[in-house]
Amino acid sequence: MNYEKIRKRFIPMSETMFYILLSLQEERHGYGIMQHVKELTHDRIVLGAGTIYQSLSKLEEDGLIVSVKEEDRKKLYLITETGKRILKEEANRIKEIYRNLEGLL
Repeated sequence: MNYEKIRKRFIPMSETMFYILLSLQEERHGYGIMQHVKELTHDRIVLGAGTIYQSLSKLEEDGLIVSVKEEDRKKLYLITETGKRILKEEANRIKEIYRNLEGLL
């Protein structure tokens, strides 16, 4: 899939996808991602197994993440260069929203 199609599919991005990609700056398996997101968001976002594995499948299918190895029957994932590019674009979009709201808050 070319970058523009991926971009249109993922931006704007759901918080779930954002935090999964953010978590995959280092190798993690599904449960590790769930725990990391919970920690990052101070328990505000608690991902269920169905959500996480469905999201991982979609992200892997579109080339934003890749399965790098298996340990004890657990797949470990890592963000790809395309995933980093999409994540950075989304982060910049969120920064713009924040800047536009600064005078209101």
